[in-house]
Amino acid sequence: MFRDKFQTRTPQDDLLDKVIEIKRVTKVVKGGKNFKLSAAVVVGDGAGRVGVGHGKAGEVAIAVAKGREQARKSMSKVSVGRTIAHQTVARFSASQVILKPASPGTGLVATLPVRAVLEVCGFKDVLTKSLGAHTAYNLAMATIQALKSVRSLEETARLRNKPISYFMERKDASEE
Repeated sequence: MFRDKFQTRTPQDDLLDKVIEIKRVTKVVKGGKNFKLSAAVVVGDGAGRVGVGHGKAGEVAIAVAKGREQARKSMSKVSVGRTIAHQTVARFSASQVILKPASPGTGLVATLPVRAVLEVCGFKDVLTKSLGAHTAYNLAMATIQALKSVRSLEETARLRNKPISYFMERKDASEE
């Protein structure tokens, strides 16, 4: 499969990385044009740590290595499970991502950059919608921001000083 072609395990810390975009960039100077390659890479451990990096170089392998190193340095922690706890929306630059919880067996319904972030985090079932610009790096960053804003049921109960059973009970309209 195409997705698995760019997926590797890095030896340090046993991290999973995925290349989400490789493009050729050009700088016009007085003497002509300078060509370089730009690579966007997502790195995660499959247990809730994820980072996105961007590297530029004259060769693909070097650009990917630079992006991987930057992603490893920018890793952050998100709460992970089979799916997310609640719907969330996040923006980064001109890209907007909506993440929704999904029932077991649904899988990851997402575009390539969003799917890459969710896979390296360790999620199995999430529904997504991307709006605005579809730049791979911006979508990946928006996804990470959305995942950081998700709170688990235990965390919400702790912040509100309520037992978890308070959120699990179904309240009728007549009782209120």
